[in-house]
Amino acid sequence: MRALEPEVVDVLFATVEPLLPPPDDTHPLGCHRPRVSDRLCFRGILIRLVTGSSWVDIEAILDHQVSDTTLRARRDEWIDAGVFDALKTEALAAYDRVIGLDLDNVALDGSLHKAPYGGEGTGPNPTDRGKLGWKWSVASDMTGVPIGWTIDGANRNDVRMLEPTLEDMKAVGYFADIGTLHLDRGYDSGAVRQRLVDAGVGEFTIQLRGTKDKTLKKQPVRLGLRWIVEATNSWLSNYGQLRRSTDRRSRHRHAALCLATTVLIIGRLLDYRDRWSPT
Repeated sequence: MRALEPEVVDVLFATVEPLLPPPDDTHPLGCHRPRVSDRLCFRGILIRLVTGSSWVDIEAILDHQVSDTTLRARRDEWIDAGVFDALKTEALAAYDRVIGLDLDNVALDGSLHKAPYGGEGTGPNPTDRGKLGWKWSVASDMTGVPIGWTIDGANRNDVRMLEPTLEDMKAVGYFADIGTLHLDRGYDSGAVRQRLVDAGVGEFTIQLRGTKDKTLKKQPVRLGLRWIVEATNSWLSNYGQLRRSTDRRSRHRHAALCLATTVLIIGRLLDYRDRWSPT
């Protein structure tokens, strides 16, 4: 997968390195083992994102140059320092500056995935025989770039996740630029329409539900542009850590989404850079 290509890894680490907190060199006994390099730990985190492997397996993949305990500790250290959120925010800003986010049409929808180990932010998946799972609700621009999301248990209704997703879009500063918001028929209700108006969404398109009244003329299907977010969900689902999450904390899943979004953006920026290169 492209996330592990050397060129992408180089750009990713060059972006994340200035965001990393300074190492804590204090020790009660005044001694330390040599600190494992941040780059090696970051590579381990990327491998987990792509494959969904356990930390113990990643330790073996990296030839035991770093322990699984160190990998988890370094990840948590960076989450506490806000590294992954800052990385996603910086990547979105760079993409908007270089290529430009296409916010004339924005699509929003949820996506269900497995979480066999449970933990916070999980619940019975109604589409998977009640097995434990988690869900993200994501909004993407016209080209499929995620611009805001929220996460919860698989049993959480999409409608309940709509407003938190909109709030996240406001937090990153792109909400005001949205032209038309596209939603599927699961959001087709008067209450949802009122929530969208109250939230400040000026234009929106919702696919209408079917009717069981045989006397009424069947309405044409209004597809809108919901396929945009379906493409985004399909792309995110390619990552093993997201598709089958063994994380037990919501902040770990959120960090993985931030990193996956950054990989998508960096890949597109590299393609944009090479658009005139001879083949």
